Amino acid sequence: MAITIAVASGKGGTGKTTTCANLAVALSQFGKDVTVIDADIAMANLELIMGIEGKPITLNDVLSGNADIKSAIYEGPAGVKVVPAGVSLDSFKKARPERLLEVLSKLDEQSEVLLIDCPAGIGKEALTAISAAEHLLVVVNPEISSISDALKVVSIANRVETNVLGAIINRVTEDSSELSSRSIETILEIPIVGIVPEDTNVRRSSAFGVPIVLKHSDSPAAQSIMELGAKLVGKQYIPKEKTKDSFVKKFFKGIFGGKKK
Repeated sequence: MAITIAVASGKGGTGKTTTCANLAVALSQFGKDVTVIDADIAMANLELIMGIEGKPITLNDVLSGNADIKSAIYEGPAGVKVVPAGVSLDSFKKARPERLLEVLSKLDEQSEVLLIDCPAGIGKEALTAISAAEHLLVVVNPEISSISDALKVVSIANRVETNVLGAIINRVTEDSSELSSRSIETILEIPIVGIVPEDTNVRRSSAFGVPIVLKHSDSPAAQSIMELGAKLVGKQYIPKEKTKDSFVKKFFKGIFGGKKK
């Protein structure tokens, strides 16, 4: 049985999918057998970031009943197994989102760690993905609208008894107008487990379909995500370049020893 982690956000544009994709690669580099699924079937783009676009069978085909989930699993960067949702409008129209829970339960047997790239917001598909996971990571930007929407996601996770590991603050510039990590932690009432700085290499990596932790491994964003991956597996990782407030200093225990009750 896999450790299942939903990666969610209260609104679009936080960098959730990019963070999820790179975290999957980071965990793989720490020796974990990782599968990542794009559960955002309406706005799918995980396959673009992982460089595996155009695959013949996708999650939408599985949800429509035209394929088995095993045929929609592809090898991605660093050996990560990827289940793309597909960008075809026709496939999306035929998909039955209510079958997602069944698909996720089958994927639970495929690897050691299952990351779920959830749809943004608190719609039915997002609720299904969050409730199916043991743990939740919430990706936010350091602005009040993002934090306000994230509060709703955290509330939903608590209702369905999904353990909230904490928040990842993404695209941090340290501008004076941004909310501080302490303020975000206070508002959300969950720990900050990762702080990822704004990094132009993220866009460059995405353009090539290669996760930043592989293409620009020395960059600040890549180092922050690698450090987060280390925390999740209970290891210590020393970033090659440390910048002020670029990471959370206090490590928490690895989650791979326990399951949601």
